[in-house]
Amino acid sequence: MLQRVEEAAGRERETKEQARSGGGFSELGPDPERVAEVWAAKHVEWRRVSDLMVQNGWGVYEPERDVQGSGWAREREERRQALLSAQTAAEARRREARDEVRAELWLSAGPGQLIRAAAAQAGLRPAEVLAQLAERVVVDADGTVSVPPFTPSR
Repeated sequence: MLQRVEEAAGRERETKEQARSGGGFSELGPDPERVAEVWAAKHVEWRRVSDLMVQNGWGVYEPERDVQGSGWAREREERRQALLSAQTAAEARRREARDEVRAELWLSAGPGQLIRAAAAQAGLRPAEVLAQLAERVVVDADGTVSVPPFTPSR
């Protein structure tokens, strides 16, 4: 355990020095300050674990007996699961949006009046009637497009 604490302390020093000097960042990636922060956090955590082991006389670290560390691990897993769920939901919304068709439709006076009358009768907006109309479109094998009779509804 002491070896881990020493390694983290050394890496923390190295990354902080490299971040301050502004050179040699290729091995640190695009954000050297972030790498330095990660090593500083690891150093603090390994020191905490080492102290816990000494206080309790453990020869080997036992995560299930580390109440604080186990709680943090649970919180990290909950945040990870929430993030994965949010990403999955966002991807589903993107897939659904790809399948949507958005259109601006200009109708001549005659059909426009018929759509407005049907919408008023059903208590809908004209765009809602047109959406219901589009949902019922049938395309025959010969390419003929038709819509079976229906009554617009909420």
